[in-house]
Amino acid sequence: MYWADELAAAASGRQVVNDSKSPSGTVHVGSLRGVVLHDAIYRALRQAGVEATFLYGVDDMDAMDSQAKLTPDAVEKYMGAPLSRVPAPEGSNAANYARHFVGEIFFRTFEPLGITPEFYWVSELYAAGRMDPYVKLALDRADRVRAIYLRVSHVERTSTWLPIQVICEQCGKIGTTYATDWNGVTVAYRCMPDLVSWAHGCGHDGRVSPLGGRAKLPWNLEWAAKWGLLGVTIEGCGKDLATAGGSRDRSDAISREVFEIEPPRNVAYEFLNVGGKKMSTSKGQGAAAHTIAEVLPPEQLRFLFLRPRPSQVIEFDPEGETIPRLFDEFDRIAAATAGREVKGELPADYERLFAYSLLGPASDVAAAAAAFRPAFAHLALLLQIPGVDIAERMEAEKGAPLTAFEAAILAERTASARAWLDSYAPERARLVIRHDAMPEEVAALDAGQRAYLAALASAAGAEKPGSGDAWQGLIFRVAADVELPSGRAFGALYTAFLGRTNGPRAGWLLASLEPAFVVERLRAAAAVAA
Repeated sequence: MYWADELAAAASGRQVVNDSKSPSGTVHVGSLRGVVLHDAIYRALRQAGVEATFLYGVDDMDAMDSQAKLTPDAVEKYMGAPLSRVPAPEGSNAANYARHFVGEIFFRTFEPLGITPEFYWVSELYAAGRMDPYVKLALDRADRVRAIYLRVSHVERTSTWLPIQVICEQCGKIGTTYATDWNGVTVAYRCMPDLVSWAHGCGHDGRVSPLGGRAKLPWNLEWAAKWGLLGVTIEGCGKDLATAGGSRDRSDAISREVFEIEPPRNVAYEFLNVGGKKMSTSKGQGAAAHTIAEVLPPEQLRFLFLRPRPSQVIEFDPEGETIPRLFDEFDRIAAATAGREVKGELPADYERLFAYSLLGPASDVAAAAAAFRPAFAHLALLLQIPGVDIAERMEAEKGAPLTAFEAAILAERTASARAWLDSYAPERARLVIRHDAMPEEVAALDAGQRAYLAALASAAGAEKPGSGDAWQGLIFRVAADVELPSGRAFGALYTAFLGRTNGPRAGWLLASLEPAFVVERLRAAAAVAA
């Protein structure tokens, strides 16, 4: 059973699925993993007949802190201020920094992915007084909070420390204040110049009510408070938060012992790595979510996150062959779901994986699986050959007119292939076909390579391979027949057409060209004197 279906089968009663993000800067594509996983859980619950709601919150009362400071998005003069009160970057029409980076950019990736949660802003929960009961409980039971920090995480707080962050009445900062002396109505606080290294307080001393949005709970308490306020029953988190004694353990204990509410079920998930390194919003590590969403169509982006189990790390390098291979694997799963025979081992419950990768309802899975999809690498090649009518060529390869659904897939993939070629394709994927003249480099081919090209020309003339797969199989078979190592065979092919010894997948390269030109070039290259 697919992991999301397993979770849904164990659920009973109304479920509230929640996810959230602190908008500390440009949001990288790895942040979408949690969004897509929570959406899959929500879909699984609904398909299992369970009443469910999917919420997504923005922790915009968080301070602009040391994490934000590491990105070029930070506004130095507002370090320590709530993100909801930091101005948006110059040129933005958003109301503030948080609304710009999450509301105006990150959220725009949701709807194209078929993800439509109910959004909320934590600053609005505080301002409306909805968090006040939890603020009071946390202050009344500050001794319990301090004990939990010490027991669960070995973090010792002083006896005067209160679990509240006041917004300074003088400078407007929240990350620099230290609160003491809760009397049931107000707290005393000081905006300290040296409380943190990344922001400087103004030194103001004051006393203020912590209710109505004038203060916020520290993150662990705020997380637990949201669970109680919103009735959350399922909320996953990244592996970094789920380590023993970490944030999730603290929040679970606070939920039970301070707010007296059972915490939601956790679904811990691994990171998405680039070059073996975890993507990080705060460190500027990794590609921006909205940028990758421009290269990967929604179904492939969902598939990227849903193919591995949540506990598995995803290695993603948009600069290499990752994107073409992702399309190939998606197409293989689609073909298997449609009942066609495919090579290689299939993941467990691949039909459900394919269904959760789609944008449309489950009833459309069979039709979506059966649709004609052009191979991404082949399409990228065709886009680099002058004079090719892509739609006409695809209809010829399908052997029938494209449906409206297939035409939409082709348009998506064409845009993706162009974006990949512009931004991420390796040099070997770029080509200039030497149509007009034989590359001079052909003269360096040895007798074995020329004999191979002649044999391939004869075989191609007889068999007339039409697809990349057919050409690829023929290339290997002829190489074996003439006892030429495959590396030298591919080198001869690339030299004959590109004037270099490497290039994109040779089968798809030849399939992208006119068959008569391919056979003629193979024969001519075989005849060139050494």
